[in-house]
Amino acid sequence: MCGICGILQVDPAADHPEKELITEMATTLAHRGPNDDGVWLDEDVALGFRRLSVIDLSYAGHQPMTNEDGTVVIVFNGEIYNFQELKEKYRLEERGHVFKSRTDTEVLIHLYEEIGLDMIPELNGMFAFAIWDTRSKSLHLARDRYGIKPFFYQKDNDHFRFGSEIKAIIADDRVVRKPSMQALHDFLTFNYIPGTQTAFDGISEIPPGHHMTVTRDGTISIRRYWDLNFHVDPSMTEAQAIQKSYELMDKALQRRLVADVPIGVFLSGGLDSSTLVALMHKHVDEPIHTYSVGFEDQSFNELPYARIVAEKFNTKHREVTVTADMVRDMLPKYLSFTDEPYGDGSAIPTYFISELAKDEVVVVLSGEGGDEVFAGYDTHAAYNMYKQARKIPGFIRNGVMKPLVNCLPVSDKKLSFEFKAKRFLGGLDLPPEEAHLWWRIVLGEAEKLDLYADGVAETETLQPSVRHFQAAYEHCGAEETLSRLMYIDSTIFLPDDLMIKNDRMTMAHSLEARVPFTDPELTGFMATVPSHLKMKNRRKKHLMRRAMENDLPDSILNKKKVGLEMPYSRWLKTELKDLMMRYLGPENIQRTGLFRVQAVQTLINDHLSGKRDNGRPLWGLLNYMMWYELYIDA
Repeated sequence: MCGICGILQVDPAADHPEKELITEMATTLAHRGPNDDGVWLDEDVALGFRRLSVIDLSYAGHQPMTNEDGTVVIVFNGEIYNFQELKEKYRLEERGHVFKSRTDTEVLIHLYEEIGLDMIPELNGMFAFAIWDTRSKSLHLARDRYGIKPFFYQKDNDHFRFGSEIKAIIADDRVVRKPSMQALHDFLTFNYIPGTQTAFDGISEIPPGHHMTVTRDGTISIRRYWDLNFHVDPSMTEAQAIQKSYELMDKALQRRLVADVPIGVFLSGGLDSSTLVALMHKHVDEPIHTYSVGFEDQSFNELPYARIVAEKFNTKHREVTVTADMVRDMLPKYLSFTDEPYGDGSAIPTYFISELAKDEVVVVLSGEGGDEVFAGYDTHAAYNMYKQARKIPGFIRNGVMKPLVNCLPVSDKKLSFEFKAKRFLGGLDLPPEEAHLWWRIVLGEAEKLDLYADGVAETETLQPSVRHFQAAYEHCGAEETLSRLMYIDSTIFLPDDLMIKNDRMTMAHSLEARVPFTDPELTGFMATVPSHLKMKNRRKKHLMRRAMENDLPDSILNKKKVGLEMPYSRWLKTELKDLMMRYLGPENIQRTGLFRVQAVQTLINDHLSGKRDNGRPLWGLLNYMMWYELYIDA
């Protein structure tokens, strides 16, 4: 895992890239690569690199790396798990290429020489890389299928810039720091920023599964090289699906055990991470290092389940319990690793568990992607219930059931019945893709518009946030509705939310996180499995549970999903109340001019009084205001 950056001069009259600037840009990424650094530049382009050594720890893996005659240069972040197979398939050594290292980076540069950008669909791994071809004066950039590795870019009239993190781009003080109102509008709905936009106007992400080419004159072209295609095999039996999914999970894990450094596992106690430990146990001789995070609030705490798995497989197990005081000490510091507002409450716990792991291992396996592949979210189960509940006449749903559910007392417990019941009923009158958003929404369109200060947001220019789900739902084209909803999660929630904390919080500690459940062979097969097998008898992750029933105890197989989250709803009423009032108080809100003071105060008052659980919108607003102070006011 590494950090990469670069700058290309696109106007002949503009300043040439300078070594001092590219060095400064790369230095901002030092946490991503503490083992080595390097720069390469000519009159057109400058490339910067920071290295975290994982395979071939010698200096032979130094980057930027060139081919034999220096006409092709690469900076690469990530891991290619099938690089040895590709090296043999294309007979690179037989074709005369001289290898000076055992790295995947060197295979990539010679693959490019042989087959060009056609190599990208063949890569199995997590990656973001840039190739400068001096012959064609073209800069090629590519990002992995699920956005595991981040990749940002910015272009103005003079230069094109890119980086593993936004901080590398804005290290060039010619880049204007201006907040994007559309990104803010979407953030308030999701508590993360979806799509290719970022919190900064003019800075974008290369979409997952795409590659980009930038010519010397600044012309940009983007092409999709991969998509998750749901072509269901109706003849598939349950036994076949169980056996094949087990084989592919095991194969995906084995691919991610290749390293010249120690590997551990983030063990939540849930089914996904427990599966990783069980499979890894089959392939290693030494005890597995496992790391878990918990909370004093037992509705958020999964440590007892993590201990069951750790004891069964005799792992070297360590734990951290996150408290409100620990979170306070991280605010707003942790946003300096995301560079954007980020309201997912799993980020800070992931930071602390990464801090725990960094002294013992360099690589960790993480369970992200399991819910997207095997249908593990409550929203997937909700859709099954949705089909039945919509048969109830509307006057009963809205005239009897909703008023009764709205009488339930507000709870700040994790996934309380009150929260789920109110959300579920609210989505019954919506089409599936909109209900899928409603069941996890933070603030609706009307609520957001009510928050904005006068003149801040022109309603005719702000697009509704549901457009992201609608576009993905339509693009998928699968016959089964559940498949389309899973496509939404795989192409929006997974890359735009989960992979943020998975990458930034681990990289904050120079730790590489690998994600076996995103293996394209596994996800491709699971896209052919009929929905009724994935959710048999309305049982989430039915196939994974069946596949692992000989490896995991019943207490894990039958456990309800909790998910990593903090009890910030309660903390904002108590231990973190003063911090909330500092950032969301009238003076600070008025100073930025973005929001109406009274609207924010109403959110706070309703939350503190117990009238409504506004923990999620308040946590999101708190993060946005902290980000604004760090990056815009700075």
